Amino acid sequence: MTDNSDAPAPGTEPSGAGEPPSEPHSSGQHRGLHKLSNTTLVIAALGVVFGDIGTSPIYTLKECFSPASHHHMAVTEGHVLGVVSLILWSLILLICVKYLVYILRADNKGEGGVLSLMVLAAHGMVESRRRRIIIILGLFGAALLFGDGIITPAISVLSAIEGLKDNGLMGKAPADAAAALIWNQHQEWLTMGITAVILIGLFSVQFLGTDKVGRFFGPLTALWFTCLGVLGFSHLIQEPTILRAFNPWHGWHFLIHGGHAAFVILGSVFLAVTGGEALYADMGHFGKSPIRRAWFTLVFPSLALNYLGQGALLLKNPGAAISPLFQMAPPWATLPLVLLATAATVIASQALITGTYSLTLSAVQLGYLPRLSIRHTSEHARGQIYIPLVNWMLMFACLALVFAFRTSSNLAAAYGVAVTMTMFITTVIFYFVARHLWHWSAFKALFLCTVFGLIELGFLSANLAKFFHGGWFPIAAGAIIFTLMTTWATGRRLVRERLESSAISQDLLVESLLRRPPVSVPGTAIFLTSTRGRSPVALLHSLKHYGAIHQRVIFLTLEVQDDPWVPPSKRVEVESLGHGYWRVTGRFGFMQKPHVPRFMRLCATHGLEVDPDRATFFIGREIILPSANPGMVRWREHLFALACRLAQQPATFFQIPVGRVIELGQQVEI
Repeated sequence: MTDNSDAPAPGTEPSGAGEPPSEPHSSGQHRGLHKLSNTTLVIAALGVVFGDIGTSPIYTLKECFSPASHHHMAVTEGHVLGVVSLILWSLILLICVKYLVYILRADNKGEGGVLSLMVLAAHGMVESRRRRIIIILGLFGAALLFGDGIITPAISVLSAIEGLKDNGLMGKAPADAAAALIWNQHQEWLTMGITAVILIGLFSVQFLGTDKVGRFFGPLTALWFTCLGVLGFSHLIQEPTILRAFNPWHGWHFLIHGGHAAFVILGSVFLAVTGGEALYADMGHFGKSPIRRAWFTLVFPSLALNYLGQGALLLKNPGAAISPLFQMAPPWATLPLVLLATAATVIASQALITGTYSLTLSAVQLGYLPRLSIRHTSEHARGQIYIPLVNWMLMFACLALVFAFRTSSNLAAAYGVAVTMTMFITTVIFYFVARHLWHWSAFKALFLCTVFGLIELGFLSANLAKFFHGGWFPIAAGAIIFTLMTTWATGRRLVRERLESSAISQDLLVESLLRRPPVSVPGTAIFLTSTRGRSPVALLHSLKHYGAIHQRVIFLTLEVQDDPWVPPSKRVEVESLGHGYWRVTGRFGFMQKPHVPRFMRLCATHGLEVDPDRATFFIGREIILPSANPGMVRWREHLFALACRLAQQPATFFQIPVGRVIELGQQVEI
């Protein structure tokens, strides 16, 4: 795939050389540094990757058994054992086995997420129906995760703040019914207000970068998981009967004999594994090894102990179902636990914010979203980015959800649909990766994906039962983003086709200019063109209007590769066309952002000396005109034209000094 000033460009890269940092040596004097680096990454991963799944104990069993939830079961021994068994085996099969063992292996040169998986699955495939299906599934899965990224911060923080009210820390309701109603309304507004303040604060510090935020949140998250494990163990030893939940028969018996109510409860059980997709999406920030180490050494044992402990508490005291996590703590520890839970939910929000940045970055680079302002926040670590527009849009959407749904139980009804769909899509795409990239046998790939897929379809069916209670929201949000992504990709293809239909090759243009040379002016002109070998429209317009050309002309094409990172040794290709004309091709990974002036200096190693501070850059700019031409329906053409106007300016995106740029426009009908 190719890129230029007119099309979406690769995302961002460190302000250094732009390639992944070299691996530290694991022997001799560097052994201690390597160990320290890995430990630091594990702690940082705790503060970013596991926030979402780590706060699920706050509301999972509460939504299953609390009378305040929309769908709840009676607190009986069979129901408690069944629900806890389903939670434990969901964590084991979907998170431990699917994501930590298999999905994390499907990394695209260190990068993860559904879009990277899509690129892997489609790699090497010629244009075919199968390739188109894989791309559509990948784009829709990514779009759904955007919807999930809106809900997670809202439900996570709101559920923690509700712990203040549910445990009497905001005072007791008056005995009078009318006064109690007013009191409850005031408490609800106070809860929403505190939640809004916390969310605004969280989104306001994102410019500091994932690395700094993760290092700050990491120790807090470690403390949170430690508290979860200690609380769970303290109740587990009092009621060891709950250990029977490790027998999957209890979960199966609950589903078979629980009827429709048990089926609907699956939607609440799924809350325990939300955040699993974030483990994969954030792999590029920290690497698979730190994520696996953190999960198996701290996160999973703490979660398992806590769910068992909550189950033990409910077996002894069914009335604790209103808020089982906070009821586990002694009275003196309730307020500190609520405060720690609030910090943990802020961290949970961070996990989805970071994942959304990664998805946006990949979508821009792969040509499915317009150019956006993307800032790299670390000089040393790749993948550490901040996207202002996405950040503030997420914040306003989260605030709107908090005040629209008002309670975490209402938000829980909207939660899960998008995540289950994305998980199922990941399983489907993973099948193609296993078969065609890893060359697994059909039986092995199909068996494994069938097991995961059936579990996820069960969760999806249960979550769809909540569609009219709020489940429509993430699907609607995903559909809007999917429409934007496909419209942008289709629009760019149509623009390229229109331009190429009237273009001539660079070789023919140079031959023509040599036969009838125009007026020559001193200096170097660099013309950006989207297709290697095609004459740039900007050059043709320049000749038409000025009748002159520079002494040295460089045709520059920037290509985005399917790999996330391209080293400098493979980034530059220089070809002399003779008589002062040069063809230069730059290759970048889809996790890199081309810095054109720095790139031009690399040409010196290939025999082309260029001073970008003295050269003139010519960039073609298309003005999109919707028309009756075959291509897209009219409303999508208008949407594409609007996206083009809102996209970041090419010179800014490519980091070309504004004073060295000349833009030449052309109207293009699509």
